Amino acid sequence: MGKGDLVTAVPSHLVLVPLFEGVDALDVTGPAEVFTMANLLLAPEQARYEVRTVGVRPGAVRAFSGIRLLPDTTVDEVHERPDTLLVPGRMDIVDGYPRPFVDQDVVAWLRLVGGRAGRIAAVCAGSHLAAEAGLLDGHRATTHWATVEQLAAAHPTVEVESDPIFVRSGRVWTSAGITASMDLALALVAEDHGDPQALRIAQLMVMYLQRPGGQSQFSAPLAFAPSSRADMADLRRWIVEHLDADLSVTALAGRLAVSPRHLARLFRAETGTTPGDYVEALRVEHARRLLERTSLSSRAVAGASGLGSVETLHRVFQSRLGTTPGEYRKRFTTAR
Repeated sequence: MGKGDLVTAVPSHLVLVPLFEGVDALDVTGPAEVFTMANLLLAPEQARYEVRTVGVRPGAVRAFSGIRLLPDTTVDEVHERPDTLLVPGRMDIVDGYPRPFVDQDVVAWLRLVGGRAGRIAAVCAGSHLAAEAGLLDGHRATTHWATVEQLAAAHPTVEVESDPIFVRSGRVWTSAGITASMDLALALVAEDHGDPQALRIAQLMVMYLQRPGGQSQFSAPLAFAPSSRADMADLRRWIVEHLDADLSVTALAGRLAVSPRHLARLFRAETGTTPGDYVEALRVEHARRLLERTSLSSRAVAGASGLGSVETLHRVFQSRLGTTPGEYRKRFTTAR
C-alpha cells in the first residue's frame, strides 16, 4: 500500500439484543436473519448490521423452545451507543391465560441504554419490557394481540393499538407477536436502505408477503370466537364458501330455520357482532386477498367478494381499512 493510500473502514449499524431466560428465540433470530440477509445485498460503502446479543447475567440462557443461546457479551461490557436496541419478549401461560414476563434486570438495563439508542424496536411481549423501562411513554405501540389489554392497563401513558402488525412512533417501533418480528425488521431495513432493498430480502427469504404495518395481525375469521353450536358452525362455514350469495339476515335465518331476530341474537352471542357486520368483514377479507394475489379489476373483485359494486368496495375499504382498493393493492400486492 502506497504512502498516500487511505484505509476506509466499512461503517456499521450496531443492533443490541438483550437475552434472558425463557426469551422467545424467534424474536431474536428472526430479525437477525433479516439483518444478515441485508448485509449480503448492501453496497460496499453501506453500513453493515452488526447484531450483538447481550446477556443480562453471565452464561447461556435457555429460550422458550429449549434452545440454548450464548450471548456475545454482557451488559457490563457494553459501552457503545446502539443504533438499534431490539427488545425481544417472553410470554408465560398462567392459569390458562397468556402473561408477559417482565425481567427486571432487563428493564434496568433498558433504562440505562434506551435513552442513547438511535431507535427502539420492541418485538411481541418485548413491548411490556420497553414500557416498564419508560421507553414507550407518550408513544403509540402494539404487542401480541393476547396481551394488548394488559399493556394498556399497566401503562396508561402508552397509546396501545391492538390490530397492526407493527407501529412506528418517532424513534420507537413495536410489533405484534412472534413472526411479526421479521416484518418489523424488514421495515427497519426499508427505513435505512429503501423499500426495494427490503422487498429483495423478503423474496430471498421466501417471506410470502411483506406486510406493512397497517395490515391486521390476523384475518377476519380468526378475529371471531369459534362457534359453540354445531348449526352455527355449519352456517359460518357455508358463509365463507358462498360470499357472493344472498347473505341477508332473512336468507341466513331461512337456512337455519329461525327468525331473523333470533339469528341476530345467536350471532351477537357467538361473535359479538351482527350478521351483517360479520358478513361484511368476511367479504372485505376476501376482497383483500383478491387484490393482493390477482390482477382482477375492482369491478370483478367487488363481484367475487359479494360486495356487489365498485362503490360499495370503495366505501367499506375506506371505513374498515382507511384506504382505497387501489392504494391497498399497491402496498400489499403479491401478483406480478
